[in-house]
Amino acid sequence: MTKTLISWVIRYVPRKYLQLFSHSFLKVSVLFYSGKNVTCNVCGKSFRKFLPYGRKARENALCPNCLALERHRLMWLFLKDKTTFFTQELKVLHVAPEHCFIDRFAKLSNLEYITGDLESPLAQVKMDIHQIPFADDSFDVVFCNHVLEHVQDDIQACREINRVLKNTGWGIIQSPVYEMDTTLEDATVTDPSERERLFGQRDHVRKYGRDYASRLSKSGLHVQENTFVKTLPEETIIRHALPPKEILFFCTKGT
Repeated sequence: MTKTLISWVIRYVPRKYLQLFSHSFLKVSVLFYSGKNVTCNVCGKSFRKFLPYGRKARENALCPNCLALERHRLMWLFLKDKTTFFTQELKVLHVAPEHCFIDRFAKLSNLEYITGDLESPLAQVKMDIHQIPFADDSFDVVFCNHVLEHVQDDIQACREINRVLKNTGWGIIQSPVYEMDTTLEDATVTDPSERERLFGQRDHVRKYGRDYASRLSKSGLHVQENTFVKTLPEETIIRHALPPKEILFFCTKGT
């Protein structure tokens, strides 16, 4: 029942409404998932298990307290273990900010933290990623997760990210990547049902393949495939319900 309800809501409720109201709704489920089997390393809360999540609902995925998914918990751990994100003075642009991160990043005294999005009610700055309204070399860090599969021109969006990054800047740019060699896209497909069939979601305009990193690199960004999760102990992966095959696409400023 829970799986079916969550799948329906994700599929048909507009994203901006999910961002505004899902947190309050899911807080109720904390009572029913109490336990110590898994721990969300983003908010520190433990549960019997995490909630299912996704159009084809994945078990043990969503933290009912902070709404962190598997990929968010992995990213948090990477930032803590492999970067100076939590200690160095940094200016950060977070495109389409995730609920689980916003307040936590905003409270970090070492960060100048700016959020931006075209539609999200959670973002501070209304902006089109194709034309980011900031000067060249403005940011030390840019996050842009699960956005590029939605936008008209992903390479132009990455050119803009590259432009606003400082020379020593870096970023993380995640998207769903499928077990296929080449990215599938067709701009003539506008019917939501057909987009869902071809690209996996009604508001997706492409389906990324294993060429994701090389494709984004056409923008000038240097894009590295980081397999951080494979360096972690099995007990850590299980404890935090991390995605065992997730590649982190770590980017640095290029030409």
